[in-house]
Amino acid sequence: SFQYRELEFLLGAKDRRMLEVHRREADRFTDLTAALEAPSLYDEALRLLARRGLPVPASHVQRDWTQPYRESPDVQRAWLVAYRAPQTHWDLYQLGEELTDLEDAFRLWRFRHVTTVERVIGFKRGTGGTGGVSYLRRMLDVVLFPEIWTLRTEL
Repeated sequence: SFQYRELEFLLGAKDRRMLEVHRREADRFTDLTAALEAPSLYDEALRLLARRGLPVPASHVQRDWTQPYRESPDVQRAWLVAYRAPQTHWDLYQLGEELTDLEDAFRLWRFRHVTTVERVIGFKRGTGGTGGVSYLRRMLDVVLFPEIWTLRTEL
């Protein structure tokens, strides 16, 4: 659906091909294009880390926002600065934890959504122009804020 696609774009799961199904709906297409072209929530979080002096590579704060985010060990190191010194970077540490909570909740929602879709329409084509259940199952593996999850191995 349009709402699901917009939410995915805002959270960083961007795929330009997903615009096409909405091309004939001018308002929705315009809104989705704007969401695709804007920095995601995670992009904005990384820009905040950089403004605060954490070592986020320029390639991750000035990039083509329409492209899917690519995980970076350098970004993980920037998050580690905040996580290893929460007393100094409390708000950034807290931001990382809030993003973790958000992704955790979204993962659960995605699982419930795919289960509901399978129960209601089976394996028919999805309302958002995708393969329906098969697409939604693939989306279960998408990690929105990867470095915040992988950094825990280093703590």
